Amino acid sequence: MLVVKKFGGSSVANKDRVFNVANRILEDYKAGHQVVVVLSAQGDTTDELLAKVAEINDNPSKREMDMLLATGEQQSVALMALALQALGYPAVSLNAFQVAMNTSRTYGNARLKEINKDRIEMELERKNIVLVTGFQGINRYEDVTTLGRGGSDTTAVALAAALNADKCEIYTDVDGVYTADPRIVKDAHKLEEITYDEMLELASLGAKVLHNRSVELAKKYNVELVVRSSLTQAEGTIVKEECKMEKMLVSGVAADKDVARIAVIGIQDRPGKAFDLFSLLSKNNISVDIILQSIGRDGTKDITFTVAKGDLQDAIKLIESNLEHLEASSFLFDDNVAKVSVVGAGMASNAGVATKMFEALYDADINIHMISTSEIKISVLVSEKDADDAVVAIHDHFKLGVR
Repeated sequence: MLVVKKFGGSSVANKDRVFNVANRILEDYKAGHQVVVVLSAQGDTTDELLAKVAEINDNPSKREMDMLLATGEQQSVALMALALQALGYPAVSLNAFQVAMNTSRTYGNARLKEINKDRIEMELERKNIVLVTGFQGINRYEDVTTLGRGGSDTTAVALAAALNADKCEIYTDVDGVYTADPRIVKDAHKLEEITYDEMLELASLGAKVLHNRSVELAKKYNVELVVRSSLTQAEGTIVKEECKMEKMLVSGVAADKDVARIAVIGIQDRPGKAFDLFSLLSKNNISVDIILQSIGRDGTKDITFTVAKGDLQDAIKLIESNLEHLEASSFLFDDNVAKVSVVGAGMASNAGVATKMFEALYDADINIHMISTSEIKISVLVSEKDADDAVVAIHDHFKLGVR
């Protein structure tokens, strides 16, 4: 059996946790399985590196940022290899160049394109435990790239798919996927299983258990994931195509505070103007989420949309410098907002979920700024200060913690 395991930064934050993870790895190795392990940077290493950058350059190039941030994962895999060797077991650490984790050209948020599995398979044949850096790859210029925050999950799933692994386990500091963040909602309930689609929505909407692109890959290549804790032996949550249990009306509630709202005011109300705006943003790799367009008046309309906070300044500069081309009169922005969402496969065949959600927010005296829906999710934009209260109110209203 070939097993891919991924451990997050908190799981390897210090010496004791490194050896704890080493012993978890050895459970499978001693059982005769081949083991490939993906690691994130230790503890707060990435934040510490970002702080060092802030001391030196307030407008760093994305290429050099990737070169720097990739060192965190290299430390992790080397230290883990040393820990396993200290315990008397063969292990080898490999970085993205040694494996050949080929990505797109984009620095800071690259996408994996192809993995050369030859080196890994050779090391496995030598009976080595193979430790691979998460979060990073190599582009066509042989420069280091990173996959975005949380990208180690994507590395693990991509490796599991490429190697045709029997299972892929994602270890974190929580013991599975919950109906809400248990740090915010005390009676949040751990799910035994969840569909790819539900998990993808939750991951995209702020649930920090899995990176959303890792779930996309798992669904595409039918990689069954297990999310579990590195600190306990508790059974985790299985993420797969279909769940045996009857679909719950709502599987979870998530809040995303990494959101900013932009409103472009007074755009000429004629065909092509929305395309002008959003093509401008997409050409500059700025993703847009919730979109609201007003009813035209006096020959103009307003378009409001959300972006990630990290893209806000770039979006503002683009819009400001292209106001004349967009034929807009002005723009506004607000980065004190949050997106709160409910997700559930059962919503597709049940009416009234939106009403129940809005009732919960009304009872909690929380105002809604924008609304977006799909077949299995409803998202609302609220003030950032209300985000946690909104999650608690919705969770309680749907009685998600009651079993």
